[in-house]
Order: sequence, then structure tokens, then C-alpha cells
Amino acid sequence: QVAHVLGGIAPPGGRAAGRVAYKTGTSYGHRDALAVGFDGGFVAGVWMGRPDGTPVPGAFGGEYAAPVLFDLFDALGSRAVALPPPPPSALTVPNAALPRPLRRFAPRGALQPPGPGQRPPEALSVQFPPDGAVVELSGPALTVRARGGTPPYSWLLNGAPVAVGQPLPVAELPAEPGFSALAVIDAEGRSARTGFRALPPAE
Repeated sequence: QVAHVLGGIAPPGGRAAGRVAYKTGTSYGHRDALAVGFDGGFVAGVWMGRPDGTPVPGAFGGEYAAPVLFDLFDALGSRAVALPPPPPSALTVPNAALPRPLRRFAPRGALQPPGPGQRPPEALSVQFPPDGAVVELSGPALTVRARGGTPPYSWLLNGAPVAVGQPLPVAELPAEPGFSALAVIDAEGRSARTGFRALPPAE
């Protein structure tokens, strides 16, 4: 759960740990220093920068915006509120216990360069639908196709897994009219993404 991960970030200036889950950021050229956090009861954000967008050399979100964020929570009189438990459908397991297609990190030394005479595997990509495509549906399912990568393949539609462990780079996915984000992950954890718009079947 992202909330619990962000809640473990050390607070600035020796503040009490575990009270606020927060994240900081610094834009390119130090034009913006940002901090956004929540404590289960309030959500607050702090932006620091110049209105004309000129750089502020040395300005970092963690050093400048984060202390102000915690001052803001103090002014709100906030207190840590226990976050709700994850939904029953959430999968909370260590990386090593995940199905292989969903693992994102390989053990040290597991990724080796191709040997003599070996060709590196073709990069994984979504062949259909291509990014930005407009597709007219002919039924409740859409045929999608990947290229490259290592089987099995797992497909996600709008962030939700809809076809896991597919031996072939082709799958039939449920589809509805509208914009959708499509992603495919191969056995080595490589991923490719595309976005498309589906139109209802012509009458």
C-alpha cells in the first residue's frame, strides 16, 4: 500500500515519525519545490517558487517545502488517524512471492548480457492497438497483440489485470467504448503501454 510506504518516510527536522504520509518533489531547474501529505484526516500541499517561474538555486522540496507542510499540519491541529485496511482484493505480498510476470526486480547478477553469437531479445511492445488508435468494437471483446518480450504475458486494462500468464502474445480482453490504458508485462518484468479509444459497434 502506497500510504504505508509514504508513511515510513523520515519527517524533516526531527518531527515525530509515522504521523504524516508525504512525498516531496523538485522540478527541473529548481523552479518548484513541492510537498504533499496526508494524515488520514487532512490532505495538504505546499508549493514554493517564484510566480514568473524563474529558478531558485538550491531549493529542494525536502528541505524547503516539507518543513512548511508539517507546520501546516500542526496549525490544522491534525493527529494521526489510522488508515483503513486494504480492500479484500488487494494483493499484499513481498516481491519474491509474486507471480513471475508481476515481479519488477531481478536478483543481483540475474540479468546477463547476451553471450557470443546470441541476439538480445526483441523489445516488448504493444503491436495492436497502437498508441492513440481509435478502434471500432465488433463485440464485447477486443483482440490485442504484443510483440517481442518473453512469454508468458500478462495484460492490464486501466490498471486492472484482465489476462494473466498468457502463453501467446495475443489475448481477447473485455472492452467498452471510451478511452482505455493498456499495458502488457512479460515473464522478465518488462512492460509496454499504449492508450486507445474504443467506439461502440456500428449499427
